Order: sequence, then structure tokens, then C-alpha cells
Amino acid sequence: MVNMKKLAGEKACEEIKEGMVVGLGTGSTTFYAIEELGRRVSAGLKIQAVATSKKTEELASERLIPLVSLNEVHEIDLTIDGADEVDSFLNGIKGGGGALFREKMVALHSKRNLWVVDETKLVQELGAFPLPVEVLPFGYRQVEKELVALGFHPRLRNVFNSKEPFITDNGNYIFDLSLKKIKNTELLAQKLDSISGILEHGLFLQVTSELLIGKKDGTIEKR
Repeated sequence: MVNMKKLAGEKACEEIKEGMVVGLGTGSTTFYAIEELGRRVSAGLKIQAVATSKKTEELASERLIPLVSLNEVHEIDLTIDGADEVDSFLNGIKGGGGALFREKMVALHSKRNLWVVDETKLVQELGAFPLPVEVLPFGYRQVEKELVALGFHPRLRNVFNSKEPFITDNGNYIFDLSLKKIKNTELLAQKLDSISGILEHGLFLQVTSELLIGKKDGTIEKR
């Protein structure tokens, strides 16, 4: 069986050149990109990498990829990341792994963003995947009330098989919003941005113009 994620993740590493500052995303597809980059670094490639999560930091460190913080770089040349959903305009939902804030910070300070996905992540309209919003623990129940009033059906994310709240790398909580279909992504982003207590949301609009898609037939499509 073809591993679509592995195909796309490894292909993305061909875009990484000597001397680059590279943003490393979080998730199952970028795992393969990190593995491939580790092999290239072991073979002599010299780069610096900025990780978007503690998990990615650990993976990169294990593969001896040189890491720097976002504060240490002027700009990132290329960020490789995945997405939970991508529409035909290359807008996406991200944050299924809980790293949306750091992923967005890194993405917005990158010259190029290349998303790597398998073809199951392609949709006509965003929204079937629950939209994550990262909220400060202080007053999070008040934020929840606002989200309920807007009809967004928030669900506090818990640790897998537990009733304990999932804690992000920034020490915050996540609400997952059941929206089904998002008719106006820009308007929704504005509404979420206006709610005090929300640190960040998982709508990534006009962030990338490049997409690598791993397909079941073993081919890779670039958009």
C-alpha cells in the first residue's frame, strides 16, 4: 500500500537548499520530511531549523538537525508543514495536533510555506474537520459561552482517553468547533480574532501558495 504522507513529505525536502533557515511543521506528514531532512543533514547539508512544537523539537534533535528559536532568526526561508483540510483556494484548517499558534507564527514569518498533504485532506469547503481555537485558561468558560452563543458548538479538547484538558506547548486549552461547512472563512476569522481570551485559531488563510499532494497511485501533484 502506498504511503501517501511519506511520498509528499520526502518530496518536500527537495526544496531545501544549503544555508537555508527551515521551519519544521508538526504532524504525521511532516514527520517524514523531518526524517528525510535528518538523512540529508547527516550527509553534509548545512541548514538551521525552527520547530513549531516541542514534539518536532524532539524529533529534529534525535536526527541531529541544528535548531534555533524563532527569536534568533530574521526570517525563515521555507517552512514545510501539513494541514488537516485544504480547499481549492489553498486555505486550510490546522491544529489537529495542538500546535496551531506556533505553526502560524512560524508560517507568517516565512518567505515560503509549502504544505504537504495526502489527497484525503482536499475539500471543496473547509469545516468538516473541527476548527481548533487556542484559549487562555483564565476565563476560558467565558470564551466558551461566547462561542456557544455564536452557534460554534465548542468542545474542550481532552487528553486522549482522559477527562483532563489537553494542554498546548504554550500552557493553554483548545476548543474544537463543530462547524460542518464554513461559508465565509474571512468573516469567521475576524469574529474569532475579536474574542478576548482566544490566543489563536486554526484558520490559515492565504498563508501558502504551494501544495504537495501524495496520491494513492504513488504520484505527487504540485499546486
